[in-house]
Amino acid sequence: MSDTCGWGVLATGRIARSFATDLREVPGARLAAVGSRSQESADAFAREYGDAATTAHASYAALVQDPAVDVVYLASPHSMHLEHARMAFEAGKHVLCEKPLTLNTAEAEEMVALAARHDRFLMEAMWMACNPVIRALQDPDRFGTPRQVHADLGFVVDRPATDRLLDPALGAGALLDMGIYPLTFAHLLLGEPTRLAAVANLSESGIDLDVAVAGLHPGGAISALSASMTSVSPRTATVATDRGTLVVPTQFHHPTYAEWTPVGGETERIEGAEPLLGSGLGNEAAEVQRCLREGLRESPLVPHAQTLSLMRQMDDIRAQVGVRYDADGA
Repeated sequence: MSDTCGWGVLATGRIARSFATDLREVPGARLAAVGSRSQESADAFAREYGDAATTAHASYAALVQDPAVDVVYLASPHSMHLEHARMAFEAGKHVLCEKPLTLNTAEAEEMVALAARHDRFLMEAMWMACNPVIRALQDPDRFGTPRQVHADLGFVVDRPATDRLLDPALGAGALLDMGIYPLTFAHLLLGEPTRLAAVANLSESGIDLDVAVAGLHPGGAISALSASMTSVSPRTATVATDRGTLVVPTQFHHPTYAEWTPVGGETERIEGAEPLLGSGLGNEAAEVQRCLREGLRESPLVPHAQTLSLMRQMDDIRAQVGVRYDADGA
């Protein structure tokens, strides 16, 4: 890879716009191309987020073939991730894929295998794992051994039934869109759970509108996690250790700071060792570029094993609460 990394953004929705905005803050990154299902949408995106040399493509197939693109950022609905990742790998491109990686573990395993077969880099766009504040919290020498984690993420989804967040055909539901964050937070702080127990409120179409999960983790640590599409939750997280309490007081999935209160001590503000790039999406792009410069095919911050573990956890939860997608098969 040259000193400048050419990014190709596949799809032009909300998350793609946020990513392209943050990409401006990433040293050595440029928006080389954008692909959409319409030329009009691609042109508008390129004008707003690119430069004079950014190419606007009227198809995803044309985007992945663009020689100026080094990495394709998949911002399409997760029900389409496997198909689009396959296109990118076959065109020789590296991939940063929005979360969740796919609809289920079988599809995720296939994507990881495709990346290996084509010798391409693949990372799930779990920006929380690349967030400098979240990384700072993962320090047992400083904060002690984590014993309990509480985390929630929710907002009211008032959209048409055909919207991606509500349409079962597009992998809708609170778990895959929001619940992945509390699950990942607990995984990062406590390790892979040994047991999960879940309950959910389902819609008439069979998707999970609200879900709550209790987890048991190595060493007897526990987690209490929730996600909601019907309520405005506080979006906070707490970590109770054997030395004190860590609190992420707002937007725990992309925080700008946290607070540490040791037993008998004063509350201390915790910030990351590295700067936050934009809203934090820039940090995941910077991590991709770092890995590519070092010749890596997966990130140590978001390793394939972690991504696959989270997919297995969500498969387990969906089975418990009775949510199925067509991709799950018979």
